[in-house]
Amino acid sequence: MSAPNPLTDEQLAANFADIAPPLTNDAALLEANKCLFCHDAPCTIACPTHIDVPAFIKKIASGNLRGSARVILDVNPFGHSCARACPVEVLCEGACVLNERDEQPIKIALLQRHATDYVLERKVKLFEAGKRTGKRVAVVGAGPAGLACARDLRRRGHAVTVFEAKSQPGGLNTYGIAEYKLKSDVALAEVQDILDLGVELKTGVTVSSIDDLLPRYDAVFIGVGLGSTKRLGIPGDDLPGVMDALTFIEHLKTHPYRDTAVGRQVVVIGAGNTAIDAVTQAKRLGAATTTIVYRRGEADMPCYHYEYELAKRDGCGFRFNATPQRVIGNGSGMVAALEVKTAQGNDMIPCDMVIVAIGQGERTDLTWPKDDPRVFVGGDCANGGAEIVNAAAEGVAAAKKIDEYVGRTNG
Repeated sequence: MSAPNPLTDEQLAANFADIAPPLTNDAALLEANKCLFCHDAPCTIACPTHIDVPAFIKKIASGNLRGSARVILDVNPFGHSCARACPVEVLCEGACVLNERDEQPIKIALLQRHATDYVLERKVKLFEAGKRTGKRVAVVGAGPAGLACARDLRRRGHAVTVFEAKSQPGGLNTYGIAEYKLKSDVALAEVQDILDLGVELKTGVTVSSIDDLLPRYDAVFIGVGLGSTKRLGIPGDDLPGVMDALTFIEHLKTHPYRDTAVGRQVVVIGAGNTAIDAVTQAKRLGAATTTIVYRRGEADMPCYHYEYELAKRDGCGFRFNATPQRVIGNGSGMVAALEVKTAQGNDMIPCDMVIVAIGQGERTDLTWPKDDPRVFVGGDCANGGAEIVNAAAEGVAAAKKIDEYVGRTNG
């Protein structure tokens, strides 16, 4: 793992370039004019935030990119990042009526990016804070759920303070999405749009009990995400060279590519979308071999099919029906192999790095009163782990409920 990275800086930059490059103006106009502008559009229904897809595409077709972005961002404060990292193949684009004609669906994600990038790059201000209500709301967690809630609360005129344990806001958008999908600078620029509405952000602050906030705020929203990655619980899982996927991805996203250590033979345990992000990025960092090890069969993989296809295109290997038994060290205490149990017996997979991606546990470091009407919860800590768009939708829905609640309480 300490060997120099075999790739040049130019190769690394190319490997982590946007997997779906932006559309040119001409290409966006051409694509927008393919849309049938369906009534009761299935794409809108399929989106958890119910963006009016035909409306925003029609505005692109007429050259009104500002108006298009407003349609998107009005209901989805994270429209920029969703355009890059949303699983559109199983949401809006998967619902496009053109699929039924055996035609390619409208490139909704790229059109959404075209419009939202226009306003992000030009720092166009689309929304204003509402008239002050005198109500104060605390938001715990500066991920998509918390910040979506904060933005809509500010649009309704409430004062909002967001508490975030990490040094930067954005949650998994900043720290946990594959670099070739969403870069941290885009995630942070998107967050800044929300903060510019007057949201107060306090980073580096860990909230351990909601009871400490309730005396000072009219309501509290909790959007803290999930806990740490689950441990393997097998011999050798504490060896140097064994790490969890989110730690690996976070280091990659917060340091120059060359500064993230990667083995020559990398094994990733798990088969969810985070496992795919880890195995593909290890390969793109310069690992000679990268292999997914999964205890069930190919048909049981929880990752999206297009993610699986991406990993295969990147040259990643897969070992199915292989249950990890122990991580074996070499004479120096570093990782040398992973022992797995298969139907044919135990097998050794040579490796010098093991990345664990078997899911995250629930948050146990934060307590809150479950039946207090002042406390609202959303995002991964409530839904068990979903997409950016789900977190945004839950944050927006919570803001509406909080607004209704504080409107009824005038004490």
